[in-house]
Amino acid sequence: MIRALTKTLAACLALALPLQPAQAEEPVRAELRPGWRLPNGDHMAALHLSLAPGWKTYWRAPGDAGIPPSFDWKGTRNARDIAVLWPTPHVFWQSGMRSVGYKGDLVLPIRITPGNKGEITLKTEMQMGLCSDICVPHTLRIDATLPAEGSTPDPMIASALASAPFSRGEASVRAVRCSVRPVDGGVSLRAEIDMPRAGAEEEAVVESGQPTVWAAEPQTRREGGTLVTETKLMHMDGKPFMLDRSRLRFTVLGSEHAVDIQGCDS
Repeated sequence: MIRALTKTLAACLALALPLQPAQAEEPVRAELRPGWRLPNGDHMAALHLSLAPGWKTYWRAPGDAGIPPSFDWKGTRNARDIAVLWPTPHVFWQSGMRSVGYKGDLVLPIRITPGNKGEITLKTEMQMGLCSDICVPHTLRIDATLPAEGSTPDPMIASALASAPFSRGEASVRAVRCSVRPVDGGVSLRAEIDMPRAGAEEEAVVESGQPTVWAAEPQTRREGGTLVTETKLMHMDGKPFMLDRSRLRFTVLGSEHAVDIQGCDS
């Protein structure tokens, strides 16, 4: 339903709330798009980041060469749940290392489930990495009030939602088979994903779904109708761990579209 919004939205954009003064020398300019209330009572807002030419920032799983973003929602009022909905990222290669993220404009939707029908006080800090020839940490501070009324969708937010990876069903993924074996320092994971091609030069990103378990950059290849990706999973402190296959997450990035796959079938 949200993907279909882009076909019917009016041309005018919703009012944006500046987060900080724009300065020409800064690598990023940011504003909060206050968004609208969904029919179920949730509120859809977004961060709009404009990156200076030559600069990039990172996706939730940034790769070995990236800096993972983080959010601290302390201070927010009237929010039972907050979900960041990531648009499809790009793969960048530099000096033989892969990173996953964005350049240019990034509209990052935020879906908020309020505790009641009143307005929402959104207050947080976003820690992010910005990279060009050098990489620098950057903090965005959000302090805004989202109105309780308003049902007109923001076309920029709707477009970002429509650019999210396809679900397993939308991409006709037939099966996901996972096999693991112990190796020095962790476990080796091989995932066989039966799915149509997502476009040329498919890349896979593997996330463990466990905050203390890190996935190395995978090796991905095609074997007919099956995408095979292999990686090593390690505990950040070098400790032994139990792997929950239902929490494994695979994102396949292709030239035509991306696919978000949760868990293994076997």
